[in-house]
Amino acid sequence: MSSKKRDSDGGVDLIDREKEKQKLRPPSKYKVVFYNDDYTPMEFVMITLVAIFRKSADEAYNIMMNVHEKGRGVAGGPFSKEIAETKVSKVMQFAIQNGHPLKAVAEKD
Repeated sequence: MSSKKRDSDGGVDLIDREKEKQKLRPPSKYKVVFYNDDYTPMEFVMITLVAIFRKSADEAYNIMMNVHEKGRGVAGGPFSKEIAETKVSKVMQFAIQNGHPLKAVAEKD
């Protein structure tokens, strides 16, 4: 027999229920971040943002300028870990296919 106390309905008492609720947390969210390099053209960064992250031209320009001026820029998110990793993979494949060393990583939000 279990050592947990039972309530009048035969279930786990309220204190045990509260402990179980505290253990449950929503999954972490991730953002995709582009990092600056001295070789990838600004236009290619914008094309990537429009093609993979469905950004408008204005949004892509602003993100590209963050990458260029600040060394990094958030391309998209928040995403689940799996979606963020998929986006990173697509960016990296697209960059390699086009001969650019663009670096993208998934970072916890």
